[in-house]
Amino acid sequence: MKTLTELHFDNRFARLGDAFSTAVEPQPLADPRLVVVSEAALALLDLNPAEVEQPLFTELFSGHKIWSTAEPRAMVYSGHQFGSYNPQLGDGRGLLLGEVVNAAGERWDLHLKGAGKTPYSRMGDGRAVLRSSIREFLASEHLHALGIPSSRALCVTSSATPVYRERQERGAMLLRLAPSHVRFGHFEFFYYTRQHAELKQLFDHVIAAHFPALGEHPQPYLALFREVLERTAALVARWQAYGFCHGVMNTDNMSILGITFDFGPYAFLDDFDARFVCNHSDDGGRYSFENQVPIAHWNLAALAQTLTPFVEVQRLRETMELFLPLYEAEWLDLMRRRLGFTQAEAEDDRLTRRLLQLMQDSTVDYTRFFRELGDRPAAQAVQRLREDFIDLAGFDAWAADYCARSARENATPDSRQARMHAVNPKYILRNYLAQQAIEAAEQGDYGPVRELHAVLSRPFDEQPGMQRYAERPPEWGKHLEISCSS
Repeated sequence: MKTLTELHFDNRFARLGDAFSTAVEPQPLADPRLVVVSEAALALLDLNPAEVEQPLFTELFSGHKIWSTAEPRAMVYSGHQFGSYNPQLGDGRGLLLGEVVNAAGERWDLHLKGAGKTPYSRMGDGRAVLRSSIREFLASEHLHALGIPSSRALCVTSSATPVYRERQERGAMLLRLAPSHVRFGHFEFFYYTRQHAELKQLFDHVIAAHFPALGEHPQPYLALFREVLERTAALVARWQAYGFCHGVMNTDNMSILGITFDFGPYAFLDDFDARFVCNHSDDGGRYSFENQVPIAHWNLAALAQTLTPFVEVQRLRETMELFLPLYEAEWLDLMRRRLGFTQAEAEDDRLTRRLLQLMQDSTVDYTRFFRELGDRPAAQAVQRLREDFIDLAGFDAWAADYCARSARENATPDSRQARMHAVNPKYILRNYLAQQAIEAAEQGDYGPVRELHAVLSRPFDEQPGMQRYAERPPEWGKHLEISCSS
């Protein structure tokens, strides 16, 4: 295990040059206080957990000190925001500190969010507030625990620095980890500014750094696009299967690695509602839960456009046609597992969609339904869950088909429960739980956010004494308004 001073940075993105990023020093927070730390994220950097107790830990992650081998850079990119092209965005409040290689040979970017103004702050203060930092920390680590690809979060630091949004709030910093912070919007910036040499340089960097095997492909850029498309299809399938709504699927929030990236007004579904819109600024519902699939396809088309100087358009179109079949196959496989099935049958898709429509019509709690479906043998489970549905005749017809389908699995009750509980979480990051932890943290009590993080880090396990985190949300908790403000 390493100490903080033993971390060494290798800054491959910085070496691309000033066309891709700008050197910026972090602006420190006043009177920093450590709010929460992920030991799982510490392990990614081989850091000894005892380092958290050192004053240097808080100093480094609040902008007061920096490693001698780090090279803070604000990255430039553009992107489509709510369907409209914004020609220059960039890291307006974040800094890429550099890249650390762990003992396993994995490379992790360290990215400090809320580090102050950069050339891309666009009249903003470059700061992050405590609530948004806590929300990203909780979501990053929880999604990982659920098996959903995501950026990671090491820690959150609060401060006495005032930040003004709708009200005065506490300034905070989040240390984010990811193998890469390159987004679709990076490529759009160089494409639309006609910097094709830099665009090619960026594609070559991504292939060499993250997909080296593709360098041997006869058409490496086309192969890269297919890889990104496949990863994005698999990612969105997991979002849909587990009821995660990102909220702001702008192209500048889409990772080239196909991981969940840039958390804003996200939410997990409470009651199942395909039309759910978690971002209260999204008046037209562009990024509703059911629209995440077509929007991912739209965003991939935007990325494909940036490849047109190097790849034949027809080949890109043919690759684009793979997205929906790949998504649907991955989603159905995940839903089969959530329903307790190990084998594929022709009617599984229809059976699943019938259930979702019944859940929609009866506002059934999405997470609890699947968890409780695995608590008992199929016939007993559906009898218990029947009371949650309005259309009893419709549910009874579905339940009969489900029980017959489950019987063909020939599983023992114990093996069925173990298999289903391994994929159906008992604990999910509900907005009201995050809000309660945030309100406590804003008053200086960090116990609730630390406990919530600990519970969500083991979402599939039975955790004695933590049942309150698995309860149905109160009515007020289903209607919290979350915006992009951070």
